[in-house]
Amino acid sequence: MLHKEKNEFTGSKILLVEDEETMGRGLEYNLSEEGYQVIWAKDGKQALDYFDENEFDMIVLDIMLPYYDGFEVAKKIRDKSPQIPILMLTARSGIEDKIRALTIGSDDYLTKPFHLNELLLRIRGMLKRKQWYKAYTNTPEIYRFGKNIIDFGNLTCQHHDNTVRLTPQEAMVLKYLIDHKGKVVSREELLENVWNVTSEVETRTVDNFIVRLRKYLESDPSRPIYIKSIRGAGYMFMNE
Repeated sequence: MLHKEKNEFTGSKILLVEDEETMGRGLEYNLSEEGYQVIWAKDGKQALDYFDENEFDMIVLDIMLPYYDGFEVAKKIRDKSPQIPILMLTARSGIEDKIRALTIGSDDYLTKPFHLNELLLRIRGMLKRKQWYKAYTNTPEIYRFGKNIIDFGNLTCQHHDNTVRLTPQEAMVLKYLIDHKGKVVSREELLENVWNVTSEVETRTVDNFIVRLRKYLESDPSRPIYIKSIRGAGYMFMNE
């Protein structure tokens, strides 16, 4: 089991938001066994109260909740803390919920039922990315191309007169593409180097992030000039 292995993120503080008693109790126990500090909120209002009262390293957030649903909670948390990792749990397999979760600012999602090992791997990967991004933003970098100004320090993207806030996941996808400018980057490569998961995970996640980045960066997202699709291979960032 994963929780018997060494965990370099022991002591990280997780806000678990789950209203179903059996599921919540099981997740609280297994995450605690893994070495995390867990605070368990059982509805959307309690989750926001706990978030305001504590400092967390990441959020594990169910969608179907009393008072405020997971989408509302994610949006409110993201407005206050653009860099905190959010992993959303959904009992519905429809792609609409997944796209909505990512659009609101969730970094990743899992569909119930899921294997505990997969959840633990996702959590470790997200905490690892958070650590990497925190170190990276010690020296903020501004990158300009076309009519875009990307500030990787404060996670903003300015296109013409419109400024949007990037999530850390969006920023890392974009930075990885920029760092490999002019080279084809496969979906599997992005999953392994940005999400820190194996390519067996569905690559639709990557495509959804690319769609969002194009909306931010391209004057005509349906005809991108910066983030090109390479049929059957992946994506390529172009800046000329």
